[in-house]
Amino acid sequence: MLVVKIITIILGFAFLLFGYFIFFKKKYDLINGFSADYKAGRKDEKYAKSVGLIELILGIVLLTIGVILIVFV
Repeated sequence: MLVVKIITIILGFAFLLFGYFIFFKKKYDLINGFSADYKAGRKDEKYAKSVGLIELILGIVLLTIGVILIVFV
């Protein structure tokens, strides 16, 4: 169970950081192939912001689950 707690915390922190950098700092190069697709007109800035928001929310959820697991289990 300890391994599950550690993995959940690490994944939550990683998703939180990536989501923060993509959504707030506009580092769209963290999304694989985004710059090539952006230049070709297949993807736009709205897509990148939605990916960043999804990663940010997923990171918050995983980090919260990890903390709850540590406290109650």
